[in-house]
Amino acid sequence: MKKFVYLAVLGSLLMVLSACGSSESGASGNGEGSSEGSSDEITIGYFPNINHVAGMVAEEQEMYSKQLPDGTTVNYQYFPDGSAFMTAVETGEIEGGIVGPGPAMNHYVSGAKINIVAAGSKGGTVIMAGNDSGISSPKDLKGKTFISPRVGCTHDVQFEAMMKDEFGITSDRVQGEMKHVTGKPATYASMFKAGKVDAATVPEPWASKIEAEGNGKVLVDTPEVAYGETLPAAVFVTSKDLKEENPEMIQNLVDAHQQATDFINENPEEAKTIAQDKIKEITDQELSAEVIDSAWERIDFSTDVDESVLQDFANSSYDLEFLKEKPDLTGLVDKSFLEK
Repeated sequence: MKKFVYLAVLGSLLMVLSACGSSESGASGNGEGSSEGSSDEITIGYFPNINHVAGMVAEEQEMYSKQLPDGTTVNYQYFPDGSAFMTAVETGEIEGGIVGPGPAMNHYVSGAKINIVAAGSKGGTVIMAGNDSGISSPKDLKGKTFISPRVGCTHDVQFEAMMKDEFGITSDRVQGEMKHVTGKPATYASMFKAGKVDAATVPEPWASKIEAEGNGKVLVDTPEVAYGETLPAAVFVTSKDLKEENPEMIQNLVDAHQQATDFINENPEEAKTIAQDKIKEITDQELSAEVIDSAWERIDFSTDVDESVLQDFANSSYDLEFLKEKPDLTGLVDKSFLEK
């Protein structure tokens, strides 16, 4: 079984989102491309969660390998959080892959030479409360403790933007009324039960798992969360330098990603099985068919990227003081590979 690169440090098999390597990176592919004899090796990264099913399908079906030139070895790494993923892209540790839009935008406005070349999915963020939290409405969150995968991650911004814009409630990060802590989504159920947190901004499939096992309740479902149905929950990112140096490789990767996304929409039951098996393989956590089905209902798998939504989301990050300067995302998205 492939393991996360950070397991040796964390000593845990719990999956995290934001979210979102392997010392035994899996190589796959028989190489059905056009350049025979190539010995190139590339690495694709993604997170083992439902928003990243395109990565799982592409790996399981060897879609990247089939699009790339003959002889190309394709490895895969699974990341603990978006920051680690973006660092891997910037340093050339990976050639590209799927990550939340928050880390991609944050690194871009900080000067990272990266591009979003496709989306992966939309939706999948759910606001939940512990059964014994005494919370029945978002208004009750004043003075309460909430958890997100990481400070400033996609799910964190969605939650805090909703709370500020609709209820005028902010976190202690900006001298507000809610206490904010971070942690792995797979631990949220136990933290609810232990009374360590009152609420959580939860990515799928963990929201459906908590709900199915009765360990928490849905406070705000995906459509009502800020940017819940319009913001890409996952985007395909690569480095601008690699895109300029080897556009054919990026075209091959985007083609494979599009193929995987089409497969998900055309073969949902098979894609669900792949996701269920892959998450268990990577994380040692088995999700029931009920949980997978529920999570699937909250997600739309699409490669289309709406640049204006990304800019609006980035503006929210600035308004919440996650970003020091007002962001300009001009040049971040390159949709040319989707249009060929």
